[in-house]
Amino acid sequence: MFSCVSADQADISGPSSCSCCQPQLQAVARRIDRDLSRRGFIAGAGASLASLGFTRPAGAQPASPRPTPPIVFANFQLFDGRSKVLREGLRILVEGNRIKQLASGDPPPPDGARMIDCGGRVLMPGLIDAHWHAVFAALPVATLLTADIGYIFLAASAEAERTLMRGFTTVRDLGGPSFALKQAIDDGLATGPRIYPSGAMITTTGGHGDMRSLSDLPRSPGGPLSFMEQTGAANVADSADEVRLRVREQLFQGASQIKLVGGGGVASPRTTLDMLTFSEPELRAGVQAAGDRNTYAAVHAYPSAAIQRAIAAGAQCIEHGHLMDEATARLMADNGIWLSTQPFVSDEDTPPLAGQSRTNLLQVIAGTDSVYTLAKKHKIKTAFGSDLLFSSTIAERQGIMLTHLARWYDNADILTMATSGNAELLAMSGQRNPYPGKLGVIEEGAFADLLVSDVNPLDDIAPVANPDKTFLVIMKDGTVYKNTLPG
Repeated sequence: MFSCVSADQADISGPSSCSCCQPQLQAVARRIDRDLSRRGFIAGAGASLASLGFTRPAGAQPASPRPTPPIVFANFQLFDGRSKVLREGLRILVEGNRIKQLASGDPPPPDGARMIDCGGRVLMPGLIDAHWHAVFAALPVATLLTADIGYIFLAASAEAERTLMRGFTTVRDLGGPSFALKQAIDDGLATGPRIYPSGAMITTTGGHGDMRSLSDLPRSPGGPLSFMEQTGAANVADSADEVRLRVREQLFQGASQIKLVGGGGVASPRTTLDMLTFSEPELRAGVQAAGDRNTYAAVHAYPSAAIQRAIAAGAQCIEHGHLMDEATARLMADNGIWLSTQPFVSDEDTPPLAGQSRTNLLQVIAGTDSVYTLAKKHKIKTAFGSDLLFSSTIAERQGIMLTHLARWYDNADILTMATSGNAELLAMSGQRNPYPGKLGVIEEGAFADLLVSDVNPLDDIAPVANPDKTFLVIMKDGTVYKNTLPG
């Protein structure tokens, strides 16, 4: 596929031979030719370029192509991500991708600064979704299983931009091949939120996320990977050693945290919510492998038995938990375990489901009030996530999911959960944090992720469900992606 004139064919009397003939690049060409496939080409090219030093390390921030002028926000009411009351009489200076200054009064702006007069509106941090699937959010399952991988990533890129324009400036991706999309966004090649990637969710044979066709069975450990595994959607592991291997593979690719599947799930029609998958030693292997890289594993678990097994294995975060009982809630609180759960309250929050998936969904909906009631009663550290899947129309409900929390929390607590609270969970990735710095707050030194809201969400959270009209300014990483303020 890739070729050049060999050294013995070229005129070597000149100052240098063709750079294509350098041994390193010839090795790259041979590897790409050998590994050419829908996944192999991307992975092979990336690994080869990395070996030559042509790509930056995972988590490193790209250099800005050119300096941008400072931006000053004035005339606003401030929700800083923590306080229950708004503050006035402040100015914010943004330089680069950080909040340089948060000052009282009317300090003179730097030379050449751009002024944004908020007209007395509320200025707040960008929202954070702690359970999102950047590649799976907008496309139906049938398309994800059959479409060309290029189409899938183009659709994910388009959905990433829509996610940002809903006011979500950061997401924690809990399963899927989002590494390339993350890098494209970080490098300015695509528009979207920051992504904290987990990579492939790690499950057992027949567990949630195992979407293989029956023709892929029987599975032989160490044998060829299924299409599902090749594309990075999920990895199957059926022993502690395999779990360690799969965890290390995701961390090697740049995962900021790991997703382990401890039981059944709604989107997997061959599973039930009461079932358990990994044994405690298998879960412990995954948790320890993540801990060895100074990050953590989040465990997908609905029933108490799965949650308690995950906690016994050392897990620091439980995803979902809708079927937990009070003893389990108390155990989570006593051990400081995070609960990342989602307010599914009706069929409108999911695409149409049938069979076992619908049965599972109805169980989740029935357990939603219980999980939030228990979380509040026992003061469990709780994160907001939406976990919307397989429909661009359903993905648009990301803000609506946040407003569902008004059934259990006041507006200030909702906004705090979706900003500084979720940022605390993200920070658990420690040295694997791809964006080290302050997120979810408006203070000096924090990332400049800012929204200007046309209504006061502390008084009325409902308009957050309509971000097109509500958020007049959307800034992420110091860049203004939307500004529809009058004048």
